[in-house]
Amino acid sequence: MSEKIYTKNAPDAIGPYSQAVKTGNLVFTSGQIAINPATGNVEADTIEGQTEQVMKNLGELLKASGSSFDKAVKTVCFLADMNDFAAFNAVYGKYFTSKPARSCVAVKTLPKNVLCEVEVIAECE
Repeated sequence: MSEKIYTKNAPDAIGPYSQAVKTGNLVFTSGQIAINPATGNVEADTIEGQTEQVMKNLGELLKASGSSFDKAVKTVCFLADMNDFAAFNAVYGKYFTSKPARSCVAVKTLPKNVLCEVEVIAECE
C-alpha cells in the first residue's frame, strides 16, 4: 500500500502528480525544481542558487516522509545545460554526502525554464 506525501514546505505539484509517494520502506520524490514554496516563484537565476532551492525542497519532502539525504539510494538529475555540471555538483555534493547512485542528463527544457531538476529514491521509516 502506498501513501502520498505532502508538505507545505515544498512546492505544490504543478500537474496531476504527488510531491512524493512512500511505499514499504522507500520514498520516491517527484522531480523538484527551484520554486520557493513561500512565494511560488523561481527566485534564483544561477545554477548554484537554483540547486540550493531544489535541495531545500527535497530535504522537506524527505523529512515529511521520515527520511533524509543520508538515506538516499538513487537520484536522477536533469540539467538544462551540461556546462553547469561542475557548479551543480558542488552544491549537490554538500547534501548527498552518502553518494547514492545517480544519473545526470542534459535536457532541452525544464518546467518554468529552470536550470535543474532532481528526483530522489530513499529509504524511510
